[in-house]
Amino acid sequence: MGFEEQLDTYLRARFTLVIVITSEEERAVQTVKTLCEQTRRACIAWDAAEGFQTLAGGAAVPAARDALTALEQVDKAEGEGLYVLKDFHDWWANPQIKRKLRNVVQRLKFAKKSILITTPSGKIPEELRDESVVVEFPPPTSTELEAVLEKLTRLPGVRIKLTPLGREKLVQAAVGLTTAQAQRVFGKALVANGTLDDRSIALVTEEKKQIIRESQALEFYSVHETLDDVGGLGVLKNWLRLRERAFTKEAREYGLPAPKGIGLIGIPGTGKSLTAKMIGGLWRLPLLRLDVGALFGSLVGESEERARKALRLAETVAPCIVWIDEMEKALASGGLDGGTSTRVFGTILTWMQEKQSPCFVVATANDISMLPPELLRKGRFDEIFFLDLPTLQERQEIFEVHLQKRRRLPADYDVPRLARESEGYVGAEIEQAVIDAMYVGFDAGREFTTDDIVGALRRQVPLSRSQRETIEALRNWLREGRAQSASFAETREAEQQFVALDIGGRE
Repeated sequence: MGFEEQLDTYLRARFTLVIVITSEEERAVQTVKTLCEQTRRACIAWDAAEGFQTLAGGAAVPAARDALTALEQVDKAEGEGLYVLKDFHDWWANPQIKRKLRNVVQRLKFAKKSILITTPSGKIPEELRDESVVVEFPPPTSTELEAVLEKLTRLPGVRIKLTPLGREKLVQAAVGLTTAQAQRVFGKALVANGTLDDRSIALVTEEKKQIIRESQALEFYSVHETLDDVGGLGVLKNWLRLRERAFTKEAREYGLPAPKGIGLIGIPGTGKSLTAKMIGGLWRLPLLRLDVGALFGSLVGESEERARKALRLAETVAPCIVWIDEMEKALASGGLDGGTSTRVFGTILTWMQEKQSPCFVVATANDISMLPPELLRKGRFDEIFFLDLPTLQERQEIFEVHLQKRRRLPADYDVPRLARESEGYVGAEIEQAVIDAMYVGFDAGREFTTDDIVGALRRQVPLSRSQRETIEALRNWLREGRAQSASFAETREAEQQFVALDIGGRE
């Protein structure tokens, strides 16, 4: 049910107080006005600066410059009508006005009048929750943004060099912005380039990233990683390839639901964050990193409101990837925050379960002991993968990836030897060994060698040794069958056989 249909239903059912949450007051009021004109309802708006103004039909209402007088006039007014009160949340803390609003709302049940309040915050006084219905005003659709662009192109002197496909991409790049933001971004693109063309798409995307970043809790990542940038993890890669076209129109017509997300649990340094970036590059979808720590505010209810706002913003950008990194650290407070982290966590869990928009969640965690069981149950994620210590074959792939990343040919190095020497090392430690070897070669004025990398490996103390007990506890979690391994079973079995033969040969 759309906003207009929903509001019309509430008004016909004689709901006397409707609170609309939106940062786009102008667009919301215009939508309400259009609905009232179509349904032949009287619609009168009020604010502290202009007083009462008739939007659609209805008789004039006496002047009222303060909230208390405005409520008295609404109470006394004859006939039917909808009264739109702007900025009324500024008086939530005033006990007299809050009490007056409740009295008026209760009396309006016997009249054909309703009050609609627009507010940018979802923080509603407890006393009004039972008296009201709260509705979130949806962000502009691509059709509405197309209308904004069309209005701009009709201005004299505006030059357009966009193909129909380019125009569609430009509008799609603006999805997630308010109409005012979109208008400013389109205008900036016009001024910067002198015309609207394909260059404007990249500029709008960059502006959109900045606007999303201002939300504090979301960060827009530019992703360039591909499957070739991640060594190993064959099972996980195959799982992702199978769902590469899951967000297309073709998949919807086939009847496939959009994937919900995956949990990446495992040893630090095994590539969980890199995998999140790789998914965005593979599926060619926007990657939004949710900084859960930035959600927490000092005021009561502020943290939950920030969480809801960030998640709503993510939905407007959908289809997209929502990356929640190291979730267990961000949500672990030890119960010392008055339950705020629990409520924020509950908000995120509910959204993950109930969301209808195609937002694919990638949640990473290192310490599974700090994660509540309700997070890991089926329904939150499509699959939970465990990223273990890389196998022999995977270590070869990781060395090849990092050598190629630094413009070196893997064939110039003894990669099989490096893979054997790095048993028990994670991807991040292997990368650091290559970098350390490069410093050695650079300092000596020569190309770094296999021996340099081996020396760097031997100087390191890998996590598998320094944190032996912790790593073993994590690996036992996989052995108990609580998650699916991100690596092929046959490669792991092959390594175990290799280790057994190696030990036998030494004996």
